[in-house]
Parts: sequence; structure tokens; C-alpha cells
Amino acid sequence: MSDTTLLIHSGSAAPDAPVTRVGGLPLAPAGTQWPTCTACSGPLQFIAHMVLDGGRGVLAVFMCANDPGSCEEWSATSGGNRAYLFPPTGLVPVPLPALPTAEDADEDEHEHEHDEYEDEDEDEDVRQLGAVRTVERVTVAEPEYRTACKAWSGQSGRPTRHVLGQLGGAPDWLQNDETPDCTDCGRPMEFVARLEEGPDPLTAPNFGSGSAYAHACEPCGRAAFLWQC
Repeated sequence: MSDTTLLIHSGSAAPDAPVTRVGGLPLAPAGTQWPTCTACSGPLQFIAHMVLDGGRGVLAVFMCANDPGSCEEWSATSGGNRAYLFPPTGLVPVPLPALPTAEDADEDEHEHEHDEYEDEDEDEDVRQLGAVRTVERVTVAEPEYRTACKAWSGQSGRPTRHVLGQLGGAPDWLQNDETPDCTDCGRPMEFVARLEEGPDPLTAPNFGSGSAYAHACEPCGRAAFLWQC
């Protein structure tokens, strides 16, 4: 029977810690620009920094949070999210881009729509999550992700919402298999990780109460990201 490696919530860390974490700041080669959404042109929200085993590199994941749902951020190809496979060393924090200003939005169209939520919107940062979560890797002797989550919960006495995802293995799709193809070589990408929204909905990535899936093509240095609910 094969094992499943779970990513378990284990506390917080510095925003630029070079460890597997959800939230904080991306680490990338010097000179890397913060990515923008190809649909709305706003800065993407940084989701996760994942250190892969065996020195295979670092996966960085971003997703649009400027107007959830309108930029098809759940799709691996729409341009509403971005994933990068970076080398394992020589990475530095990417500076935060400027927040969109009122002049960047269509004020005439949305003025009355947003008046009611003005104070709430001022507290939101579309570039970063509200917290940094580090992970502990726990191997469970179960071949399926959901079974492994329940087994870990029973053994640890902690709720399954403390499972932040899965590293490696096979994807347990919520819907149909949506394995993306590499944009360079055209071959199906390898599954790298599954991500969950986590224990605190106020600081969680917005996966529509579903789960996200990260893939990579290591020979081509490409990565992709999508989510299902």
C-alpha cells in the first residue's frame, strides 16, 4: 500500500522564510517582477511557496483576487493565476507592487456599488493573504488523500481542516481530471501539490471552498495551477 504525504498546519513564520508555506512574500531570482492578471491587469495575490524534495526547485503560486470570479482564476490557462518553477537557491524576496488606485478603476460604473463596503475593502490586500502558515510534512500509510486526512485526524486528535494539502503522489480530483499540458513540450505535467483553504476562512486563499492543484514540467521549467470546487 502506498503512502500519502500531507501538509499539516504547524504555525506561522516570517513572510520571507525560505520554507514551504502558504502566504507571505514570494522568493524568486533577483529581478523577477510581481506578476499581473492578464484579464484585469491588476497584481496577482501570492498564495504559496513550496520547496520541492531533492533540490528540484521551488514552486511559487499566485492567483487574482482583484474581482473574484470575473478573471476565471480557477483555470490553468485563463491568465487569472500563475505558477512558477524556480531554482532551489539564489532566491530573494520580490518587492510588493503598488496597490491599484481609485484612478485605475472605473469609478463611474462601480461608485455606488462599493460605497457600502468601502471600509471593508480598505482593509483587504489583493496582493497578500492575511497570514503566513508553515507546514509539517506527515506521511500517512493510506493511498488516497481523503482517507489519509481522516486517518491523520484520528491519530492526532486534530481537525481535518488543519490539513493544508498534499505533496506529491496522485491528485484526488474534486471534479474531472484537469491535468494541464506543458506549454513548451505539450506533455501532461506532473502533479506536485494540492492546497486547501486552511483553518481560518478570514486569511484563506479563495478556492471557492474547494481545493487547488499545482503541476510542473521539470525538464521545461514550467508550472501550472488550477482549482476545483
